[in-house]
Amino acid sequence: MSEDPAVPATGQTSPFQDERNARDEAPQFVLPLVVRIERDAPPARTDALETAARAVLTLLGDERSTGDGEWAETVRNWEDARIRKVVRRARGAEWRRAGTLDGITLTGTSAEVRVFPPVPLDGWPKDLAKLQVSGTELDDPEPPAAPDPALPVLWLNPDLNMSAGKAMAQTGHAAQLAWWALPASARTTWRTAGFPLTVRTATPAHWHDLIRLDLPLVRDAGFTEIAPGSATVIADHPALR
Repeated sequence: MSEDPAVPATGQTSPFQDERNARDEAPQFVLPLVVRIERDAPPARTDALETAARAVLTLLGDERSTGDGEWAETVRNWEDARIRKVVRRARGAEWRRAGTLDGITLTGTSAEVRVFPPVPLDGWPKDLAKLQVSGTELDDPEPPAAPDPALPVLWLNPDLNMSAGKAMAQTGHAAQLAWWALPASARTTWRTAGFPLTVRTATPAHWHDLIRLDLPLVRDAGFTEIAPGSATVIADHPALR
């Protein structure tokens, strides 16, 4: 479920890329996300992906992450280096302990995801470091409905098979790229609305069409699960069309 990053479709220099660059020389930070998975009530996969993406956006748009906010310096340090996200799972007492740490909890229809301000790569809080990364296998009880064309859609590559945790990190990357690409007015509108979005798997034909557009595109560094340089998610926000 850990993720190291990708490249926007514009091809500009970005912290989301797989080749080594100056960002690798900076102190490295990671954005922790924890998804609640109780044995008897796991969340639906798509809802978990959407909730994780909204959690990343909520932290980026939070006043504590900007200006002189209490999280602003660590967010800037994280953005100056590789943009890393790691998704871990928790239940019961683990989840309750995670909830006592500084962060923001987002709730979907069935999913709960807590996002925390970035931490040093080798300096995780004890109650997060001991949580498991592997073993997050989630399913959708029913096929997701067609997305609302008025909402941003994070389109997953149909040719890739990613665990739920891996896909949560990837959709978080795509949401962040969309956030960076938007003008300030569109950011404000999206934030005020509560960051509505959907996550869907594209059909092969639709993916082929999307990848030819100048939309934010995540390419994986290939550290886990899939080959380096794989295109994983495209962020299709109406304001970027």
